[in-house]
Amino acid sequence: MTELLVTPKTVEHIETLIEKGADAFIIGEQKFGLRLAGEFNQAAMKKAVELIHKNGKKAYAAVNGIFHNYHLNALESYINFLHEINVDRIIFGDPAVVMYVKQQKHPIPLHWDAETLVTNYFQCNYWGEKGAARAQLARELSLEEIINIKAHANVEIEVQIHGMTCMFQSKRMLLGNYFTFQERQMKIERNQEANELLLYDEERDNKYPVYEDYNGTHIMSPNDICLIEELDPLLEAGIDALKIDGVLHTEEYINVCTEQYREAIDLYLEDPEAYEDEKFMLVDPIEAIQPEHRPFDEGFLYKQTVY
Repeated sequence: MTELLVTPKTVEHIETLIEKGADAFIIGEQKFGLRLAGEFNQAAMKKAVELIHKNGKKAYAAVNGIFHNYHLNALESYINFLHEINVDRIIFGDPAVVMYVKQQKHPIPLHWDAETLVTNYFQCNYWGEKGAARAQLARELSLEEIINIKAHANVEIEVQIHGMTCMFQSKRMLLGNYFTFQERQMKIERNQEANELLLYDEERDNKYPVYEDYNGTHIMSPNDICLIEELDPLLEAGIDALKIDGVLHTEEYINVCTEQYREAIDLYLEDPEAYEDEKFMLVDPIEAIQPEHRPFDEGFLYKQTVY
């Protein structure tokens, strides 16, 4: 059964998303995880895991940050904590996480998420041999590449189907110096309604959300991936998990997306022809609340990445 994976903002939000049909949740704190929709300290993590398990769902802890030597003691303690509260999986990108997990008496299965690096099935299977049960594929892959990886992978495969993606990350806090170095080509615009900072590219008329947190500066895509009308080849290929990334979106937005994608997945599994007939209407409630400056696209599903 394909899993619908979502990114909640609070413990209370998890309750709503369970009602909307989510199967699994990515939670964590920015000290250890990258670009989280919500911040969960250890008390919130414990409460969230209890709630998720009580409802028969899965809790995945994001530990996919970029770690230096001075992070390692805190990282080891955090891995111990995650085993104490019994999360279902740990998301990682750094081998240090693998080493600390392997020290546990009963290691929690891992999900490999190294962002743009997850691009072939040999990588997925390599980390599978190191303890990973799943790989989240790079967002820059075409449908053909995704299906090929799934056909040859020995681990579960996860694909992002909705939300924005990260285009650039620097561990430096760049916004304070932005005008000093980049005022020639772009302007910074404060969008009060969306409560976010936008980089405005006048030449392409694109607006890129940008924000800073513990991990540095993040510049996000100007469009949102929306694959609710393109789920059939992914489901037919047996993709194990479909992810809605709610970073920088509201709870209401994540709720509507979860509800619509739940309906789409269930409809396809029940009757693929019915999904084919109705999928164009399933996007309407999402379009109704989509931020005006963020058009939809299909990511790189039907186009080749140019590096």
